[in-house]
Amino acid sequence: MKNRKSFWGGVLTGVLAVALVAGGMYLGYSVWMFWQYSGTQNASAQSAGEAAGSVSQNSVATQNTLGKLGVIEETIEKYYLEDVGEQTLEDGIYKGMVEALGDPYSTYYAPEELEQIQEKTEGIYYGIGAYIGIDTETSLPRLSSIIDGTPAQESGLRAGDLIYQVDGKDVQGLELEQVTSLVKGEEGTTVRLTIIREGESDYLEIDVMRRKVESPTVNQEMLDERIGYIQITEFDSVTLDQFTEALAVCRGHGMEGLILDLRGNPGGNLSTVCDIARQILPEGLIVYTEDKYGKRTEYSCDGKHEMTEELVVLVDVNSASASEILAGAIKDYGIGTLVGTTTFGKGIVQRIISLTDGSAVKLTVSHYYTPNGNNIHELGITPDVEVPFDGEAYYNDGVDNQLEEAVRLMNEKLGAADGQEEDAVTAA
Repeated sequence: MKNRKSFWGGVLTGVLAVALVAGGMYLGYSVWMFWQYSGTQNASAQSAGEAAGSVSQNSVATQNTLGKLGVIEETIEKYYLEDVGEQTLEDGIYKGMVEALGDPYSTYYAPEELEQIQEKTEGIYYGIGAYIGIDTETSLPRLSSIIDGTPAQESGLRAGDLIYQVDGKDVQGLELEQVTSLVKGEEGTTVRLTIIREGESDYLEIDVMRRKVESPTVNQEMLDERIGYIQITEFDSVTLDQFTEALAVCRGHGMEGLILDLRGNPGGNLSTVCDIARQILPEGLIVYTEDKYGKRTEYSCDGKHEMTEELVVLVDVNSASASEILAGAIKDYGIGTLVGTTTFGKGIVQRIISLTDGSAVKLTVSHYYTPNGNNIHELGITPDVEVPFDGEAYYNDGVDNQLEEAVRLMNEKLGAADGQEEDAVTAA
């Protein structure tokens, strides 16, 4: 391993972040604040160590730390069976420091990993067409939802499937971005997923061919002449315009009641979900956050666009983060009925803090609370009407029992005309 002087300088300059420039909130996908750090990529270990002393008396970046890291590096070089690159070890140091927090939502991104995060907001990529989250009980990736008309759907993958391996590589305990980088790839190539599916006695091996996937975040239709249906699959930079258009289309068709489907929605941009909430909620608080110092930040609605139509909201265990903000506010204000199962329970906010070398760290920085002051972290939001999803009916007969219940409740709210309820359920 050569250029150790440059290598250790890079390590310390990556650790010593000191000057805050700008900020933004993150709840599932990417919004960046920028953080510049002192030093240069060619700073020596000695000068970086001196800088460490000026940052904090309690800093772990001491001469003893540097010495031990150097011994470990030399030990790896001498005894480790395989060759390992300098950059791999350097990234490992950064990742290890963040992983030491024990927070599954905090991580270090190398420059190429940060680019992949940015790609998510563009809505077009090469992959299989599924939304993936991490199941906290098993530390395995879980398919939270499947995009219609994509390779994932065509191959028979289902929402709720757990991924055990990708191309034979165990993925338990990997960061979400590491998993998605394995699943995505060049157009026309095939990825093999080893799946754990509830009700199956053995693993399922499913081959999926990657292709260009356009990821709409909002889907809309009229279930009958009075009931509109809008599904939001995630909250990113394009979602507000898509939702606004979908709502206008439903209203243009004479919608009297809306079924808002947040099932399988893993979250996204805090500002986006607040903007959408402002198209629905009355005047008042949408959500507020509190950081480690007790600083409270409030996000409010002026009520100028309060929804006048009846509202039913579908949620499930894969409704997380930003989708829980919206569902929680709707429940607190009592302007809609929540149907489905208890939500995921992610009541914390992350920041992605970009460093000047193109890398970044994502850190949990605050809790968020519903308008009534409820902290839903690790608890979730309990629906008003509990309806477990009937996977057998859905995958065998195409019957969505949760949606059917939402339609039934909506017809009760609207006072269904004779014969209309049966037609509405059939159409769903």
